[in-house]
Amino acid sequence: MAKQKTLYTCTECGGQAPKWQGQCPACGAWNTLVETIAEPASANRFQSLAKSAPVQRLADIEAADVPRFSTGVSEFDRVLGGGLVAGGVVLIGGDPGIGKSTLLLQSLGEIASERRALYVSGEESAAQIALRAQRLSLLDPQSKAGELKLLAEIQLERIQATIEAERPDVAVIDSIQTIYSDALTSAPGSVAQVRECAAQLTRVAKQSGTAIIMVGHVTKEGNLAGPRVLEHIVDTVLYFEGDTHSSFRLVRAFKNRFGAVNELGVFAMTERGLRGVSNPSALFLSQHEQTVPGSCVLVTQEGSRPLLVEIQALVDTAHVPNPRRLAVGLEQNRLALLLAVLHKHAGIACFDQDVFLNAVGGVKITEPAADLAVLLAIQSSLRNKPLPKGLFVFGEVGLAGEIRPSPRGQDRLKEAAKLGFTIAVIPKANAPKQPVEGLRVIAVERIEQAIDQVRDLD
Repeated sequence: MAKQKTLYTCTECGGQAPKWQGQCPACGAWNTLVETIAEPASANRFQSLAKSAPVQRLADIEAADVPRFSTGVSEFDRVLGGGLVAGGVVLIGGDPGIGKSTLLLQSLGEIASERRALYVSGEESAAQIALRAQRLSLLDPQSKAGELKLLAEIQLERIQATIEAERPDVAVIDSIQTIYSDALTSAPGSVAQVRECAAQLTRVAKQSGTAIIMVGHVTKEGNLAGPRVLEHIVDTVLYFEGDTHSSFRLVRAFKNRFGAVNELGVFAMTERGLRGVSNPSALFLSQHEQTVPGSCVLVTQEGSRPLLVEIQALVDTAHVPNPRRLAVGLEQNRLALLLAVLHKHAGIACFDQDVFLNAVGGVKITEPAADLAVLLAIQSSLRNKPLPKGLFVFGEVGLAGEIRPSPRGQDRLKEAAKLGFTIAVIPKANAPKQPVEGLRVIAVERIEQAIDQVRDLD
């Protein structure tokens, strides 16, 4: 029997090499080549995602809003940009046991009361899914979740035939790494199988109008397993965030062809599954009886939603030649940059201090509007004096010490005022033209000015 020929395929770009190399010759990524079986060429494997159409002028094409339908879970709808789109393909990833299957089963249970829904499981049997539905109280007599169709299958061709026969409005594939196609000889989960199965399911979604949600495994680094091209094929990419030991889960959109990216959905894990959190700012604010040093409240913007997050800093004398710089929930390199700005322009040195930074609640903050809150929290911890009660801040700090404006400043002010905060230290460019009721606004232009204004409030 002839030995099967193998190739090395890049998980980032899908490029192939005849032998292993440390660097992909196609895209230049390091340590991304994995061994796969060389697949024979087939004339019928590749088909267009949509029917061919003649060339048209852009001005002659009628543009219309994409119709959506609700998933039955308001926070899930928010992350998707308002709901599911017919023919759209969603890829959702996250750590094992974080709640991906639970959220999708709850959502399909709600959808099944009004639309046709299909749950395809390649990891669990139908009996296991029924047990989970029973724990989530989806099989109550007053619920119509019992109309949900289940299929335990991992062969792509049978799944395609089932979707064609049932013609569901929504289909969940749990998970894409367990599906295999007879057209390929490699094992399920390999680069070739994941890429081929995802492409074929996307073609089914576009041609039939069925919205397909695919569950994806993640690597130990937290990235979606399989080829990076998988994220390019689909329309929407969602990630589950949060600690499995905590009761709170965050779902964040990183790509969305039908809506805004960086939207955030907040859920609480209960005995009856995931429940949306109506006031997520309460999760990210510590409940101190009195103000404490090193704590500063930031108003960050997650998509269309302003959130209040507590930034905590701990500055302590270093007992080693190289002081430690540790940031949890914020970018560590950004912390080193801000400490240099604090020393250069405000005269506050931390070169002999350990600096630890934390965003309460496990939220990850990526926008530079957190800069001012970080510096004020560090300064408060270094002086061992708390910031005034009811104070919140936002603003980006530049290398020259200037405080730059942040987008949607009015929304941030209104959200903080609604939650009872009374003092705002913000960039001068974000100062409101009309006073906000119950809110004292201190507009600053430079970091040293902001620190002086906060000291005067003591």
